[in-house]
Amino acid sequence: MVASGGGAGGGPSRWPAAEELDIVRKKVAEISGRDEQEVRVAACPYRICPLGAHIDHQGGVVTAMTINYGVLLGFVPSNGSEVLLQSGQFEGVIRFRVDDLQKPIDKPENINWESYARGAVYALQNSGYDLRKGIIGYISGVKGLDSSGLSSSAAVGIAYLLALEHVNDLVISPVDNIQLDKYIENKYLGLKNGILDPSAILLSRYGYLTFMDCKTASPSYVCFSELSKSQQPQGQLPFKILLAFSGLQHNLPKKSGYNTRVFECKEAARALLHASGCEDTPNILCNVDPAVYEAQKCVLEENLSRRAEHYFSEMKRVTKGGDAWARGNLQELGQLITASGRSSILNYECGSKEMIQLYEILLKAPGVLGARFSGAGFRGCCLAIVESQRAEDAAAYVRAEYENAQPELVSRIPADRRVLVCEPGDSARVLLPDPHLRS
Repeated sequence: MVASGGGAGGGPSRWPAAEELDIVRKKVAEISGRDEQEVRVAACPYRICPLGAHIDHQGGVVTAMTINYGVLLGFVPSNGSEVLLQSGQFEGVIRFRVDDLQKPIDKPENINWESYARGAVYALQNSGYDLRKGIIGYISGVKGLDSSGLSSSAAVGIAYLLALEHVNDLVISPVDNIQLDKYIENKYLGLKNGILDPSAILLSRYGYLTFMDCKTASPSYVCFSELSKSQQPQGQLPFKILLAFSGLQHNLPKKSGYNTRVFECKEAARALLHASGCEDTPNILCNVDPAVYEAQKCVLEENLSRRAEHYFSEMKRVTKGGDAWARGNLQELGQLITASGRSSILNYECGSKEMIQLYEILLKAPGVLGARFSGAGFRGCCLAIVESQRAEDAAAYVRAEYENAQPELVSRIPADRRVLVCEPGDSARVLLPDPHLRS
């Protein structure tokens, strides 16, 4: 395959598999009447964040990597400005034109799978890009992985952006595409998402841990220990990623008080900045010097104290995690990830009963080095890093234990999606057919 768009790749190709690409290309060929060799595929992986829980909205530094699962959008250019789309997960056909004036979604409950395609057109139109060609396409994600804290919505938005840019010969950098995806989420859909998800999807590199400074919007990378990697077959990384799904899919942030926690972080920042004579500084915790926090934290009320403690301790874990990753010390990295999960529960006070239960089960699984929630902790899944040779045993243990604990929830999850063994992935990109495969 030939890759274009997104960041540079470097490791063994793990996703998408040839069989997945064949399915998508055949679907597009059926819909469009074109030859399969004309079909391009936008491959946009899901992401995980090993460290940096709940601190992105406070301008903190978060870590991210992609996994070998994600969204595939097969497409060909339409003959004119028409967009025609079908989905592997949703019924119906989407039809509209790229020269239609797109209007923002007025209510969140009106968001559906069509919204992201229209949102991509809206973002490009309103950012000054000339769209003349539409696409005929087929999009497919992984059943059961939406609403799981893996940034599936950002992967969908980016897939549409890459496809529209490709057929319209637009050369747009990954950094600019991050802002375009944010435009979809903020301006078109009316959501308050930041840049973490699109940054992870567009900038990740195999074998590296991506660090995103959410205050400056600047990424940096730490390469995994070359010594440790060289001891593995074909230079592979010596660990796997477990994703264990809770069966909770509905959106809970407002009911759970998650928005209240964001407000409490700002209130903690306000109190600390006021105590240090910096009343005019914006009230986010990244503007509070750690030394000021240590000196002034006694002024905080109990709830605010816990939120601030989570932020500052998590920033320390991010720094230590980068060092552990660079040295290939997975034991230390795992301990930091587990401590992050524990602080989410005790200091940030998030996580449903079921998600906390799943987190505790993961920590007891054979070969698991560390675990935490993926996302806010009220729905979706937990993640863990696990020794490669014990990954399947760990997955089997978690499946059995969580089914015993929550049989009704587990019955909602497809049997082959209850616990996934994943590998680190690469960045989003457009895949072109291999010319040597022409018949």
